[in-house]
Amino acid sequence: MLHMLIVRAEGYLCAMKNVYHTQADMPDTGRLRISVESRVNRDPIPGAKVSVSYTGEPESTFEELSTNESGQTQQLELKAPPLEYSMEPSETQPYAQYTIQISADGYQPVSVDGIQVLADQTAVQDIRLQPVGAAATWPDDIVIPANTLFGNFPPKMEEAEIKPVRQTGEIVLSRVVVPEYVVVHDGAPTDSTATDYYIRYKDYIKNVASSEIYATWPDATIRANILAIMSFTMNRVYTEWYRNTR
Repeated sequence: MLHMLIVRAEGYLCAMKNVYHTQADMPDTGRLRISVESRVNRDPIPGAKVSVSYTGEPESTFEELSTNESGQTQQLELKAPPLEYSMEPSETQPYAQYTIQISADGYQPVSVDGIQVLADQTAVQDIRLQPVGAAATWPDDIVIPANTLFGNFPPKMEEAEIKPVRQTGEIVLSRVVVPEYVVVHDGAPTDSTATDYYIRYKDYIKNVASSEIYATWPDATIRANILAIMSFTMNRVYTEWYRNTR
């Protein structure tokens, strides 16, 4: 771990807008695959029980699955809104939302609320369960916020387009270095009460991308957006943005 910096996650750990899928307009289908592993040693957890329901209707369980020896469930076909909803800006929600509840012997149960399923796409939900009795390192339950293209979020903070590079940190970078981890500050930089989460850089990029773009877009468009997210994040690291805003 060469360097860590607090990074505010736009669209990653922000408040969720109460938007749910409309079951009446879901003629297409998408797919969901769930992978369950231990948070301690990352070993797969076979025999974990997974129940699937509609988000907003916790009693509407319509599917129950178990993980195999690799800790994965079978791929599930789920209803989704029409593909065209996600191809152009619209006030119509382009994805369906599902909730899963996971339990396994010797582990604390977890629920994930708001999993987004798009037409003709496979949503992959990785779950890491905490062993019973182990110190908590992450919130027990997960709420996935609305995609930033559809949800209602506060405006982005104003900031200078060109930022000075000051030698104020414990480690001053002489070159751009891809970190192993970034630290996600769950709130405004000036909010000292907000929680900091240590996130692997690759996981951070993956989660920001999945909350800011749609998997239905052309491959070149997705790649361009991910490169922009990576560039933005590395700018935060190199300029020590968070440290210089406090």
